[in-house]
Amino acid sequence: MSLTELPVEDDLFPGFRLLDVATTGARIRVRTGGEGPPLLLLHGYPQTHVLWHKLAERLKHRFTLVCADLRGYGDSEKPPSDAGHAPYSKRAMAQDMAQVMTALGHRRFFVGAHDRGARVTHRLALDHEERVIRLATLDIAPTREMYAHTTDAFARAYWHWFFLIQAAPFPERMIGADPKAYWLKKCGSGSAGLAPFAPQALEHYLRCFADPATIHASCEDYRAAATIDIRHDDEDGERRLAQPLLALWGENGIIGRCFDPLALWRRRAWNVQGKALPGGHYLAEEIPDLVAAEFSAFFGEET
Repeated sequence: MSLTELPVEDDLFPGFRLLDVATTGARIRVRTGGEGPPLLLLHGYPQTHVLWHKLAERLKHRFTLVCADLRGYGDSEKPPSDAGHAPYSKRAMAQDMAQVMTALGHRRFFVGAHDRGARVTHRLALDHEERVIRLATLDIAPTREMYAHTTDAFARAYWHWFFLIQAAPFPERMIGADPKAYWLKKCGSGSAGLAPFAPQALEHYLRCFADPATIHASCEDYRAAATIDIRHDDEDGERRLAQPLLALWGENGIIGRCFDPLALWRRRAWNVQGKALPGGHYLAEEIPDLVAAEFSAFFGEET
């Protein structure tokens, strides 16, 4: 593993370093700064680590923040996939993050994560149990349980789950015809529209998602979720997370309307707490003060 310092060309994370971390599986783009115990922050689809720019300003005086682009997303590397989608399994993506934290000198750490990043975090806490102290998830329930309890209402609202898992290159070609229009439709159709996204952040998201390699890799992420990730979950048997888990979701979003998030998380973890917050899917950008307060209180119990 190696670190490469990069020039900072934006002002989204004042005072933070920009790095590339070479893991055994991919080169990972990282933004890090702050002071205090380490807190790894992982983004969702179809975004990047920039998702956390509002929260970073609110948390940097309490935690050393590590905001990373998942493999396949943002400015991280997009490794080739295979027929079984293993390079985009949550196990492979979690291994990247464990190695990123090792390279940065953080042996044990907290994790806060949104959407796809929260699915990576679930696997990270299982596969690297001794390293993850506590974890917080934003607007998800466990992947296997969501597929198992899919309803008509969920399938209509989360249509992209079932579109993106179609065999390549069908969804890639459809999205690639107009990536900007797709991104704006996917992310702007919630209760808050595009209001949560700062102009500089939106510009960054659209630049990154315009890359055909990102479009393909993100489809592979979803294909893995519907196949190899569920197999890994099944192989865990009755094992549950030992670490405390905070589950937060948007009361204006889909998760709480279609599922009982706490009940489903209690099938996968022993110590679960959580609640709905007054927002939609993109909580960290829509209501950063509330998310920062929840994270500070939850992770602060161990500091």
